[in-house]
This record gives sequence, C-alpha cells and structure tokens, in this order.
Amino acid sequence: MQSVSPPSRLGVWLIGAKGGVATTVMTGLAALQHGAIDPVGLITATEPFAALGLIDFSDIVVGGHDIRAGSLADEARRMWTESRAITPDLLDGAAAFFAETERRLRPGTLVAAGDRIRSLADTATANVVETPRQAIDRVRADIEAFRQAEGIEHVIVVNVASTEPPPSLPIPDDFAAVEPLLDDAERCPLPASSLYFLAAAEAGASYINFTPSTGATPACLQQVARERKIAHAGCDGKTGETLLKSVLAPMFAARNLEVMSWVGHNIFGNMDGKVLDDPRNKAAKVRSKDHLLAAILGYPPQTHVSIEYIESLGDWKTAWDHIHFRGFLGTPMMMQFTWQGCDSILAAPLVLDLVRLVDRAHRGGECGALEWLASFFKSPLNVAEQDFSRQVAMLRDWVVRSSSRQ
Repeated sequence: MQSVSPPSRLGVWLIGAKGGVATTVMTGLAALQHGAIDPVGLITATEPFAALGLIDFSDIVVGGHDIRAGSLADEARRMWTESRAITPDLLDGAAAFFAETERRLRPGTLVAAGDRIRSLADTATANVVETPRQAIDRVRADIEAFRQAEGIEHVIVVNVASTEPPPSLPIPDDFAAVEPLLDDAERCPLPASSLYFLAAAEAGASYINFTPSTGATPACLQQVARERKIAHAGCDGKTGETLLKSVLAPMFAARNLEVMSWVGHNIFGNMDGKVLDDPRNKAAKVRSKDHLLAAILGYPPQTHVSIEYIESLGDWKTAWDHIHFRGFLGTPMMMQFTWQGCDSILAAPLVLDLVRLVDRAHRGGECGALEWLASFFKSPLNVAEQDFSRQVAMLRDWVVRSSSRQ
C-alpha cells in the first residue's frame, strides 16, 4: 500500500487544453484557489469525502496539449462572448492562471485524429509528419518535462478533446500484436486518444478519458495499464441527457412499465458540436449515449439519438426526450422532458472531482480501470451496471473502504 498523504503538488495535463471544458476547468480552478466561488457541483467538496485527504485545489498545476492556434485566454473568453456562460470578472480573475498555463502548453498530435479534427489544427501542427511511435515519444517527453520542470511527483492526463471517429481497423486484444504496428501510420489501428494514453502510461501518469473516443478502452491497452500499474478511468463524461436517462430508466424498470421507445434529440453549438457534425465523429458519441437503456431495462426498446450542430447556441445544449411506455391493461402513455444546460459548466466540476479521486486512488496503490468511478461516465470501463443510484453506491462504498485505510 502506497502513502495516501496528499503530495505537495499534483500535475494535471489536459488533452484539448484550449477547448471549452478545459478552459472552464482552469477558470474554476483559479477561482477556487482564490476563494472567489463556492464549490457548487463538486461532490468531492462534500462531507463524505473529507476523510480521504484529497489534494487541495491550490496544489494543482496545469499544462497540456492542443492542436489549435490562439491564446488560452482568448479561447476561454469565448465562454462569455459566445455563450454568456462565464462572467468577465471570473475570466479576468483567471488571467494570471491562463498566462502561467500558456507557457506549459505543447502542440498535440494529429496522427489518426480524423479529418474533421485535422481541419481545426494550426498550420505548424498540421504540417508535422510522424509515426504513431514518434507521436507517443514526443507526447511522453512533454509530460515528463512538465513533471520535472514543476517538481511534481504525479501527473494525471485528462482527455477533454473533441470526439474522434471510431477506429477504422480492428484492435488486437494483445498489445504484443499492436506494438510493431506503431512504426506504420497506415497499419496501426490505434487512434490519437489511444496514443495519448500510451504516452501517459510510458510517463507513469494516470489517465482519464472524459470523451467517447477510444482512449484506454481496448483490452490491449487495459493490459498495458495493469502491467505498468497505471490508474485510469473513462469513458465519456455523463453530464446531461444520459445522466437523466440513467436516473429515469430504473424508475420504469422498478414499476414494471414497458418502455416501447425512447427518442432523444440534442442540439448545441460549441466546438465539440462542430466536430460531431461529421458523421464519422458523431457515430462514436451516439453509440456512447444509446447503449444504457437496454442494460437498465433488461430489453432493448426502440431508440433514436440525434445530435445536431446549431452554431448560435454556443456552449448551451438542449435535449428533448420522448418516452413512449405501456402500463396496466396495455394502455400506452408518454413522458417528455427538456434538458437545457451549459455543456462545459456541467463537465468541468466532474473533471476536477475525477482528478482528485484518481490521484487518491493512485496514492492508495490502485491501478487499472477504476470501476467505482462508473457514475461519472456514460460508458464506464468494465462495468455493466448503468443505474445511476447503484453506480453512486459503488463510489460511496469505495469512500468508506478508503477512509478506513487513511
């Protein structure tokens, strides 16, 4: 068992560091460090977690990769100018944090990232030609340099980049079959998110996949995590419509009401929405949002999930769901709801919670997929349970066990 005492500082390395979720995480972190906001939305700030000895917000230092041009502060300010989601005073208060983090940012990789993501890259990044292995080596070196320069013992890599397309080639279950392919971009089946994971693993960093991208999901990469004793979690943060599905579907199951169909329409206008406007990228997101109903109900109702990019909405997401169900005497009934929320505002506190919890797990000697974090994700790794209340019970059980070992 490793020491569970909090380190002096924790490094957080964000993939997609200039995106809405990442810049909201930074804005919130700067505000928390200065006591400018209350920790609303952060479950790790509540009493059950107090005994865990979690890292303090003031001891978190941030760096990251991104493929786009533009300054971090300018990208963050879009959350006000385009979305009216973060007030200028909080953005101004984070100016020093942005400037300090800016110098730690490095160019990301476009290897197997997909055409839509490549179209967003700055010229210098787009012109880089590298093999998957070279990309891994470069990213690993960036993470290691960050850790050394900042005097940090532990780094957590968090993927908050836009959703990539699903892999176009099958990924072998044994990493020994994948490793030789890292020198050939045409034959290597791993997408960019998985290359970032391998770089993190080689650097001894923990990994959180907050996106529906592949990341550490393949069996061969979970094998790498176990062998290298890497703690990781994912995938696809559960923030809005799917969160409600995971709460409402158990109600229908508990009352023995037959759900005949469940239709969900989603519209939003941020960068992720723009990327998901490509059918290939959208396929990964729809798959992540659409699988939990059958797992909860015990049978597959007819389902439909649509995701549409509406530029004027900015970071605000609207989901309209129509549930057609059958009750006693075979009588059909309907339930409808509309969910409206700011995508990055919903996601950012979950990222901060995950960082604190994964760090605590690492300090406690845990490695591999952290299944007790299932309540944070649409597609939790190695967890069939999709009922939100039962997933939360898994987290609470871990808190009790870990607190007793504190």
